[in-house]
Amino acid sequence: MLHLRVIVPPDRSDQVVDLLSANAGVTHLAVLPGVARQPKGDLVLCDVVRESADGVLHGLQRIGVDTSGGIAADDVELTISAAADRAAERAPGSGADAVVWDEIAAKTGEQTELSGTYLVLIVVATMIAGIGVLLDQPILIVGAMVVGPEFGPLAALCVALLRRRLSVIGRSVQALTVGFLAAMVATVLSTWALTAAGLVSEEMLLAKRPLTDFIWRPDALSWVVGLLAGVAGMLSLTSKKSGSLVGVLISVTTVPAAANVAVAAAYGVWGEAGGSALQLVINLCAIVLAGLLTLLVQQLWWWNLGRRSRRQATG
Repeated sequence: MLHLRVIVPPDRSDQVVDLLSANAGVTHLAVLPGVARQPKGDLVLCDVVRESADGVLHGLQRIGVDTSGGIAADDVELTISAAADRAAERAPGSGADAVVWDEIAAKTGEQTELSGTYLVLIVVATMIAGIGVLLDQPILIVGAMVVGPEFGPLAALCVALLRRRLSVIGRSVQALTVGFLAAMVATVLSTWALTAAGLVSEEMLLAKRPLTDFIWRPDALSWVVGLLAGVAGMLSLTSKKSGSLVGVLISVTTVPAAANVAVAAAYGVWGEAGGSALQLVINLCAIVLAGLLTLLVQQLWWWNLGRRSRRQATG
C-alpha cells in the first residue's frame, strides 16, 4: 500500500476528491482545506493499494496536480485496517505483481547519474574481478558481480526505451559507457602495477583456468543466461524483491567480462580480450532486450486487467 500526500489548488480540490473517492483501491481519505503553504492549496491524504496506485497517479496528473500542486508517495509497511483490507479485495490484480510506473521511472532515473560513487563501485568491482580472473577464483568473481552497479543504468535504459524518454536513454548509455571504459582503464593500470610488484604475471592469464574461462568464451548459453537474468532482474525491480535482484547480479558476467578484457589487453592477449568483449556485449544486449520485453508484457497485462475491471464496473 502507498500513502499519498497531494497538494492541490482549491479550485481543483473537488476533482481530486471525486477521483480518489471513485477508485475502489483508495481508502483513509482525508482533506485539509487551505493548510498547504508552498505551493498554496488544500492537502489531500489517502492510502491506495499498489494495484490501483498507477491509475490514481495518472488520474491526478491528468487533472494537472503535478504542475499546479504536488504529489508525494510513500510505502506503508504496516496497515491495520478493515477498510484497507476491503480496498485490497476490491482492487483488480495482486499487489505483489503491481507495477507503479512513476515509482519505477523515478527509482531507475536516479541510477543514471554518473556520480563519483557509481564510478568508484564499478572500478573497484572490475579490479576485483580482474584479480579473480588471474587467480581463477570464482569467489572473487561473484563478489565483483555483487559490487558492480551496472544493473541500475541497464534497468533505467529499459524503462526509458519503453516510455520514450530520450534524455534518460542518453544518460543511461553515458553511465554505462563511461563507467565500463573507466573501469577497464583502471584495471589495465592496476594489472601493470601488480605485475611490476611481482604479485601477478602473464603466465597466470595464459594458464588453464577451468573455473573462470567461461568469461571469455561466449556461446549460445551466454545469450540465454542474459535473457533470463534480464527478466528476473526487471521483475525483482518492479516487485521490489531486492533479494532476487542480488541473485540476478551474481548470474550475469558483465563486470567479469569487462575485467577480462582489461587484463587480457594489459598483457596483449587480444584473442581473449576480443572474446571477453563479445561476452560483455552479448550480456548487455540480452539484459536490455529481456528487460524491455518484460516491462512491455507487464504494461499490456495491467492495461488489459484495468479494461476488464472497468467493463465489470460499468456492466
